[in-house]
Amino acid sequence: MQIPFYKYQGTGNDFVLIDNRQQNFPKNDTILIAQFCDRKFGVGADGLIVLEQHPTLDFSMVYYNADGNQSSMCGNGGRCVVHFAAFLGIIETQTAFMAIDGVHHASIQDDKVALHMTDVSHIENHKQYSFLNTGSPHHVEMVANLEDLNVVDKGRAIRNNSYGTAGANINFVSKISGDTFSVRTYERGVEDETLSCGTGVTAVALVMFDTKQTDSSKIYLKTPGGELCVCFDKKEQTYTNIILTGPAIQVYRGTCEL
Repeated sequence: MQIPFYKYQGTGNDFVLIDNRQQNFPKNDTILIAQFCDRKFGVGADGLIVLEQHPTLDFSMVYYNADGNQSSMCGNGGRCVVHFAAFLGIIETQTAFMAIDGVHHASIQDDKVALHMTDVSHIENHKQYSFLNTGSPHHVEMVANLEDLNVVDKGRAIRNNSYGTAGANINFVSKISGDTFSVRTYERGVEDETLSCGTGVTAVALVMFDTKQTDSSKIYLKTPGGELCVCFDKKEQTYTNIILTGPAIQVYRGTCEL
């Protein structure tokens, strides 16, 4: 069987996307998905996304980490699957779709996608770091000399020693200006630094506002793979109307023979 696939990237966070509306793709085959994502022996990606039919919404998104296991919400992946749905003709400029953390709304114009993230009502602020869940669990820590930081070694140590088997994504941050921050992320499941993380920059934006590093509710995040924007409202202790905006690009397409 030949399975068509599409390669996408959102600020360097790259994904294999599969149109599984006909249920032809063996999405429970962990080894196959890991092989797809392998950069030496497969297509190569930070994760794989399956687009499926939904009974009431435009589509469903099922996300797998590079290790082949189904995972929590991926913000950049969510933006890429919206672009993919538009490419397939499922949507035009607006959509509502189901992900593992609930319904997401999004809009697309050309190659820029604005994705509504889930509300956040709880942020744990500690002396050296903050922890919160923006669809995936995130540790946010401000550091000096971010460009020279060994993100893999330090991120892996925090991920394994502080968060156990389930793990968390580890974000290191430095301030550039009043509303702009630089971010580097170590991602669980990939077990490496990625060029960008959508739920990660969302977490960073909320923490920077919550800890009074900025008074802006529209924050720009510079990652190694490009720039993203996060805007939000705050009502009492809850962050609402959180929107992650940035580019989503189809890189190439091909087929894999199973």
